Formats: sequence, C-alpha cells, structure tokens
Amino acid sequence: MLSLDNIQMHFGGQVIFENISLMVGWGERVGLVGRNGAGKTTLLRIICGEQKPSAGQVVLQKDVRTGYLPQQMKHVDNRTIREELYDACTEVRQIGSEIEKIQHQLEQVTDYLSDSYHALLHRYSELNERFLILGGSTIGADIEKMLSGLGFGREDFDRHTREFSGGWRMRIELARLLIGRPEILLLDEPTNHLDIESIQWLEGFLKEYKGSVILISHDRALLDAVTNRTIEISMGSLYDYRVPYSQFRELRKERREHQLAAYRNQQKKIADTERFIERFRYKPTKAVQVQSRIRQLEKMDRIEIELEDHTALNIKFPPSPRSGTIVVEAAGLSKSFGTRMVLGDIDLVISRGEKVAFVGRNGEGKTTLSRILVGELDHTGTLKKGHNLSTGYFAQNQDEIMDEYKTVFETLDYVAVGEIRTQLRNILGAFLFHGDDIYKKVKVLSGGERSRLALAQLLLRPSNLLVLDEPTNHLDMRSKDILKNALLKYNGTMIVVSHDREFLDGLVNRVLELRGGKIRETIGGIYDFLEKKKISSLRELEKKETLAQPQVNDRPAAGKLSYEKKKELERRIRKVENQIKSVESKIETLERALNRLDEQLSNPEQITGESVYTDFGTTRRELNQAMIQWEKLHNERERLLAGRN
Repeated sequence: MLSLDNIQMHFGGQVIFENISLMVGWGERVGLVGRNGAGKTTLLRIICGEQKPSAGQVVLQKDVRTGYLPQQMKHVDNRTIREELYDACTEVRQIGSEIEKIQHQLEQVTDYLSDSYHALLHRYSELNERFLILGGSTIGADIEKMLSGLGFGREDFDRHTREFSGGWRMRIELARLLIGRPEILLLDEPTNHLDIESIQWLEGFLKEYKGSVILISHDRALLDAVTNRTIEISMGSLYDYRVPYSQFRELRKERREHQLAAYRNQQKKIADTERFIERFRYKPTKAVQVQSRIRQLEKMDRIEIELEDHTALNIKFPPSPRSGTIVVEAAGLSKSFGTRMVLGDIDLVISRGEKVAFVGRNGEGKTTLSRILVGELDHTGTLKKGHNLSTGYFAQNQDEIMDEYKTVFETLDYVAVGEIRTQLRNILGAFLFHGDDIYKKVKVLSGGERSRLALAQLLLRPSNLLVLDEPTNHLDMRSKDILKNALLKYNGTMIVVSHDREFLDGLVNRVLELRGGKIRETIGGIYDFLEKKKISSLRELEKKETLAQPQVNDRPAAGKLSYEKKKELERRIRKVENQIKSVESKIETLERALNRLDEQLSNPEQITGESVYTDFGTTRRELNQAMIQWEKLHNERERLLAGRN
C-alpha cells in the first residue's frame, strides 16, 4: 500500500534521514516513536506529500489516499460543523458532480452504438461503483453519525466552529479527516487537546478502522491499545519492531545493550589503534605498520548510538514549606461566562498532601476551576485558602506566554532570586538543555522544549501547592518520565488537570470529575475512576441525559412517569418502530431497483431508451433520502426509549 524507497532528508547541514526505506501494508497499525527532533513529524509530512524529501521517493498504490492530522491546525471560522464535514468529502462531491454531468450527456445520446456512448457508459459505471464504495449515497447520515459518536449534540451540527474550544475543534478536525475515509491515516499527537472520554472514543474507532494507521503519540496506553507495530526513528535511521509499544520497549532495551557492547568494543579498538599510531608514528622501522593502522581507521564503519542522559531523572522540586491542614476550601463556588454557567454551587475541600486529578470533558470547567484556585479569575461564592499557602501554577498555555526574544538561560534568570541563581545551569541540564541550548531564543524552541522550560521555572520558587494544567502536552515520553518522577517525590499538595492516563496512574490518589457544573468524586487512582465509569455506564448515562432532555417536562418530580404518560410514550415508541419497518422495506425495494438499473447500464444492449439514466439518478436520490430518514427515526426511537428508563 505504501512504500518509502531510500528517503533522505537534510536541513542545512543536519541529516534527518539517511537512505531509509519502509513498507506499510493494508490494515497495519504503526506507532512512530523517537525523541523530540528525531523527525517523526517530518516523516508524516513526507508521506502525505506536504514536504519533499532531499532524495528518494514515496510510492502509493493506485487510488490509495492519505489523511493527515497535524499537531497545529489552521481553523476556518466562517462555516458550521456540518458544512466543514461536507467540505471534507472532496472526492464524493467531485464524483457526484461528474455523475450528474455524464447522466445529462447520456440523456442527449441518440446513437447507442457509437464508441463515445460506450466510453461514457463505462465511465458512468466506474464512477457509480466508486461513489458507493465511498458511502456517497449515505453521506448525510454518516456525517451525523460521526458527529454524534464524537460527542456533539444535534443542536451543535449547525453551530459555527468558532464557537467551540480547542479540544472540540480537534474533534471537528478528526471528524473531517475520518469522514473522508482515507486508506492511510496519519495522526500526529491526536490526543494533545482531547479529554479522557474523547481519547477512549478515538481508541475504539482506530481499533475498528479498516484502513492503515500511522500514529505519533506520547500516550502509551493508546499506543498499546491500537498499534501492532512500532517504528523508532533514531539518528536518521529506522528500527522496525512488529510489536506494540510496551513490547517494543523491552526489545529496544536488548538491542541497545548489544549496540552499546559493540560500540564500547569498537571504541576500545580505536583507542588502542590510535595509541599505537601515536607511539610509533616517527619510528622508521614501524612506518609500514603505522600506515596500515591509519588505513584501518579510515575504512572502519563507525558505530553511532544515541546517547542517553540519565542525570535528569534525579531532579527534585524544592522542599515544600508546611501549609495549614486545609489547603483550599470552597463553598457555593460558581462561575459563568455571559449566560453560560460553567461551575455551579461547587463545594470542595482539599487537604494538605493530597494529590488530586481534575478530569472531565472539554469545556466542563477544569481550567476555569484551576484559574479560580490560583486567583486568576473572579467568582461568586466563597473560597478560603489555607495558612502559609504558596502556589506554583503551570497554565495550559504557559509555553505560549513566555518572552520569545529572551534566551533559555535569560528566561530562568529573570525569575530566579537568591542563591538558586548559581544552580540555573544544573536545573536547565536536568530538563535536557545542554551546552549551547541555553543560548537559544525561546522563539526557536519546539513545543516540547518550551513546556520543559516552563516546568523548570516551577523549581525556582518553593511552593506547597502545585496546580498543573495539562503539563504533558507536547512533552515526549522521556520528558514525561522526568516530570512524573519529580512529582512523585514532591511533598506538597498537588492538583493536576490531564487527559494522560499513563501519566496520572500512580501519581494521584483522588479524582474529581467536572460535569454539568458540578463535581463528582472518586477516591483512588485514575484507573479506579475509569473502571467505575465503565461499571456505571457513564457513557450511556450521558447519552440518556442528552437524548431525554426534550422530555424533561414530561417527568413528574419524583422521577417516574405516570401511568397515562407511560402509556402515551409506549404508543409513540410503537409508532416510530412501525415507521422504521416501513422505511427499511422501502430501502430494500430501492436497493433492488438500483441494482437492476446498474446491471442495465453495465450492458448497453439491454438499454431501450433514455429513461434508464433518469431512473438511476432518481432512484439513487430516493435511496439517500430514505437512509437519512431511517437514521433520524432510529435516533428518535433511542430518545423515546431513554425517556422510558
């Protein structure tokens, strides 16, 4: 399906790829891993055609299309969600337009034996087959189904994209990509702005996806659940492992041990040879041997390995000054933006030493509550902060608000006070800034480097309450390990907003889910929360709440339907079910008719008049309308059934 042949990529004097080759077959799930700057994003851009390699070629089988989801996207704000998805169905729209054009041409034909007529007929048949494969006859229903699966309500379909937060926009872009049904999905950090529920949906979707997937992600749980092959990019080369990520880590460890042994042996041989040359360079009796050793060194194929710095694993946050027993206490805390209520009458107590995770869907108020707790937003209700409280805050956009014209060193030096200024180089080294890296301007840093620099700033001031809002966005796995190990040793109180299950696992002992302006608590870790959610069918509960909303006025205060209303509801359910049966029967009839007309179009000798073309177009449109009606009736049935429960 996809082949990379001897790809080379150079940026200035830097070699990104050196003669790499790769083949990806149908249905494969590939995890692409490597440290920041290794070239993962560059490789995806080469595959999708956004970037040309310095040498080599990308070969795709005929009719194989790629769909690319980049980390940073440009959004169009003048369209609704539905219009965005229709716009993404480029091939379907083009084929539909060409089919209508050819249909009109066929209606004008009078000579049914001409070569031009047969060519038109053949093209018409090809286009119809491709149109059906791409789901063109049910595209409207598929769009609604896709959006519903991603958590959008029907009332959202015709809202403009500018009305949605970053996480919801990511879902729109995912829907745009997936509705086009590309044969190869290229996903670059798709979970960066998704909440846990969205990640779970994406995980399930990718497991069932019929095409191939190449995925860059720092979410280990997602990689393990989805991929069956892991490709590591290291020092311009590819290392291919036909296993998921966790197994790859074990195999990589073994490979690295062999590489290190070979590297050390070669380095010893080089050192011995250089000592021999240096010792006997000026002795005439050894001239032949010296020249022989020099030629050996010149011809030697030097082993190169990616050296790892383990010093960063020992970083520690400064000891926390002792705070009061109660760190923060909120009563009746509320926050609205205009007419939209985000938090409503929240009561919350966080005690000294607790490690708390804020989770929930995008837009439910996690960041809003975090900003209120650190004093960045006003609110109604009461909020009391404990005695001797000092807060360290990492904002979700912390990497974006730094001065781009300062160097890495200047950024830390600007906020450092006292003796800690003498340790700035050590702190930067612990966060993987070495050598001349400290003189780089902030504006040239990658997203991951900016996040690491922002986190390093937290070490400069001792705090007994850390509030971290999505600290792992843009961090690679090694950087996340560094941060997690440091936080595990932190002796203060901590609040973490994160969608990263692996990062939260073992780090928090209390999970607070924000939903509908309220807080629901789970004592335990993140997987206790996920297990509880699965058992209580939270996804179904959310679905019922959404679908049953129009029926709120039909419910008595006690929450149970009266006999008369229950009887009326059952009557409406039966009516909709009868309508579904009727539409299904109509769909079967139309499909049979469409198949007969398709057979006639495939055999020109059976065509006796022009009406067959008109009949085909009319039947196809009626089938599309019937499928949309069927989808709406099923949604209506689900809504009514939810109101009965």
